[in-house]
Amino acid sequence: MLMAWLIPVVLGVVVLAAVLGWFRPRHSRETRSVRWVANTAYLRRLPTYRRRMRLYQVALGGVGVFALVAALGSSLLLARPAERDVRAEVLATRDIVLCLDVSGSMIEFDTEIVQTFSEMVEGFDGERIALSVWNSTSRTVFPLTDDYALVTDELDAAATALDFDLDALVHAPEALDRLEEFVAGTMSLDPNSSSLVGDGLATCAYAFDETDTERSRSIIIATDNQVLGEPIYGLQEAADLAAERDIRLYGLFAASDEAYSPENEEAYRQAITGHGGLVYNADDPGAVDAIIEDIASQQAVELEAEPEVVITDRPETVLWIAVAGVAGLVLAAWRLRS
Repeated sequence: MLMAWLIPVVLGVVVLAAVLGWFRPRHSRETRSVRWVANTAYLRRLPTYRRRMRLYQVALGGVGVFALVAALGSSLLLARPAERDVRAEVLATRDIVLCLDVSGSMIEFDTEIVQTFSEMVEGFDGERIALSVWNSTSRTVFPLTDDYALVTDELDAAATALDFDLDALVHAPEALDRLEEFVAGTMSLDPNSSSLVGDGLATCAYAFDETDTERSRSIIIATDNQVLGEPIYGLQEAADLAAERDIRLYGLFAASDEAYSPENEEAYRQAITGHGGLVYNADDPGAVDAIIEDIASQQAVELEAEPEVVITDRPETVLWIAVAGVAGLVLAAWRLRS
C-alpha cells in the first residue's frame, strides 16, 4: 500500500529545481571571475582535452541520472510501501493425545512408533497435540499445543532417545543417558509393576483441558498390552472412562515374538473397538492415513476468528533504489570534481 500521490509531487519538485538551476542567470561575480586568454583555441582540439570533456559530460549526465534515481527512491520511501493482509483464521477444535508405552518390552518398537506419530502430525492442520509416556507411572512430555515446531522437535528427540541398542551400551553410554532421561518419571518403586496399560490410558484421558467446550478428542495409544502388576484402572475401565469423556480411541499394537500373546491382543482390540475405536498393527503402512482420515472426519465445530488486518512496512526494495541513487550521485559528483 503506497501513498501514491507523494511520488509525482517529489519528482515534480526535483525536476522544477533542476530546471530553475539550469536556466537561472549566472551571478555577476562569476562573470567577473572569467579571464580570457589569447591564442588558446587550439587546446580544444587536443586529445587530452577532448577525453577530459567526455569524462566531464558523462559525469555530469551521471549526476542527473542518479539524482533522479535517488529522488525516485526517496519519494517511494516517503510513500511508505506496505503489505496489507486480511487474515480470517479458522480455529481447529480437535485435540489429540499421543499415548506411548515405554516399558522394556516396547522399547524396540517405540522409535518406529514415534516416527509414525511424526507422520501423523504432518497430516494435521491446527489440531492440538500432546504426548504422554508411561510404564508403571506416567509423564507428560508436552501438553496440548498447536506449536508444531515444538511438537516436531520433541518427537525427534523422543525417537533419538528411544533408539537404543543394548549391544551398543559399551560403546555409546550417552545413549543410555538419553533413554534414562526420557523415561524418567515413568517407573514406580515397585519392581514387580510394569506396563500398566489401564493407568497409562486413564492418565491420557485426563490430559484434555477445556472439558466444558465442544471439541473433538482422540487418543492414539501404542502398547503390547503386556501388564505386570496391579493397576488402578484395568484396560476396559480406562476405555470406559475415555468413552464417558467423549474421547475416541485409536490403538497401535506391537509385540515381540517373546512377548506376544493372542489373549493380550484380543483384549486390547475389544477394549478399543468396544466404544467405536480403531486398532491397527504398529507396522501397518495404512495405519497413518486411516487414523488421520478418521480424525478429520469427526464433526468438530470450527470457530471463526475475528478477521485481522495486518499492515507490514515493506521498504526493502525502494530503500535499495534510494541507496543506489545516492551512492551513484556521490560517485558521479566525485568524478566531476576530479
